[in-house]
This record gives sequence, C-alpha cells and structure tokens, in this order.
Amino acid sequence: MRDTLPAEPFFLKTATGKRFCLYHAPASGRKCPGVFIYVHPFGDEMNKSRRMAALQARAFAESGFGVLQIDLYGCGDSDGEFGDARWNIWKADLASAYGWIRNRAPVPVSLWGLRLGALLALDFASDWEKPVDNVILWQPVLDGASFLNQFLRLRLASEMFSNATGPKGVGTAALRERLANGETLEVAGYELSPDLAAAIERFKAVDLAIQKCTVHWFEIIAEPGRSISHAGMNVLSRWKLDGLNANVHLVPCAPFWATQEISECAELISETSSVVVSLS
Repeated sequence: MRDTLPAEPFFLKTATGKRFCLYHAPASGRKCPGVFIYVHPFGDEMNKSRRMAALQARAFAESGFGVLQIDLYGCGDSDGEFGDARWNIWKADLASAYGWIRNRAPVPVSLWGLRLGALLALDFASDWEKPVDNVILWQPVLDGASFLNQFLRLRLASEMFSNATGPKGVGTAALRERLANGETLEVAGYELSPDLAAAIERFKAVDLAIQKCTVHWFEIIAEPGRSISHAGMNVLSRWKLDGLNANVHLVPCAPFWATQEISECAELISETSSVVVSLS
C-alpha cells in the first residue's frame, strides 16, 4: 500500500464566512490525476454518512486522487445557521472549493455527491463555466419535491409520536402551505427556510443532463439481481435523449445514510474505487 497522509483540516474563507474542510492528499508514489470535491447529503443524512465518506475519501487517496470534503454553509463545523442556508450559497461554496483546488495544483477537478448532494453536484456542474472532469453520484435524489415531502414527513412522524395536538388531517400539503406563506419550519432538529425549501423542490435530475463530463451513477439495491428503479430508468432515458450516457453501477447494500446505527458498505467503496482507478 502507498503511504497516505492524515487528512488536513482547515477553514476555507468565503464571502459568507468560513467553511470547515478536510483535504485528503493523494498517496505518495505517483502523480495525482485529479481531486474530488465531496458534496455531502442533507440534514442528518450527512451525519449518518460521515463514516462512509471518510472511508471512500481514504480509498480515493490511496488510488492517487485527492479529496476535498467541505461542510457547506450552516452545516457541520462551518459558519452560519442551517436556517439561513440557501441553495445558491451552497453552490458558491462549491465554487470556492473548486478555486482552492486549482490554486493549489492545476489538476482536473471532479465532483462526488451523495443523495441531495448528488443533485446539488449535478446542478453545479450544469452551469459552472469551468471544466468538471467527472461526476460521481451516490444514490442521487432524483426529484427535489419528493425529497422535500419525505423530509417534511419526519415532522409529522415526530408530532404523532409525541401526541402533539393540532388540526385533524394535517399533512405535508399543510406544511408546504406554511412554507409558501414565509414560515420557517423546524423538522427533525433543523430549521428549514421557505427559500431553501422552494429551491430543493424546483430541481429534478431529469433536467440536469451534463454532456461536458463523465457521469458515474451508483445506485443502492436491496439485493443482487435487482434493477434500477422506474424513476431512475426514466431519468436515464431522458439523459440519453439529451446526449448524456451515464454509467450506472448497481450495488447491493443497506441505505447507510438512513440506518438507525452507523453502517458501512464495503461493496460500494470497492466498486467506486475500481471505477475511479480506471479514470486515471
């Protein structure tokens, strides 16, 4: 095994404060073929996925790639409150991360996004004027509106569990109406602003075909032999019509971003690492 260095923690200065980052330098012994920016998932999925993100980052480094992990505005150890987070601020954070990498070394920059972070990576790559080499998608959120509904259901479940009183028949539609009226909602310990909710709801993966770089989509399946979901097939078909042929990899494992206990998926790390090595 090549020598790998401990991850380098630092704060990256941006126009809206400091962002906590970890940089995993490539292992010594070979020229670095590029650096990945890791785009973390939303809310508590970020915390549940930290272990997997760290393992994959180290695997990338062992393969010779650098990895920059950045806590987006209002998340993790970065400046800002989650309730003040905005989609465009998060995209600006990725631009700052991109600039930091290119100032450090003139190497190709790629994106690696998980869940809603994958959708954010696609949106960033679709309108970023500078080159993005590859995009790695781990279990991408395909429809922002559906994801928002799932997130709002966490509040409904919490209210039911705590026997909170309220109007009969209150559901996600009522919560959406409150957001539309400008109210910030507390969901699973996170303050969700109307602006961020509206931005999430607007994006669909089907509209984000990026022909200018290679896309590798890693989809988690319940067991070997299963195929990608119907929604996923629809996205792939539309992307193909738009000129993008994404490379799909089906990996059987548990949804580590949502399990009760912190879990790992060695198969996903192995499959992703093999694909990335082939890109160098």
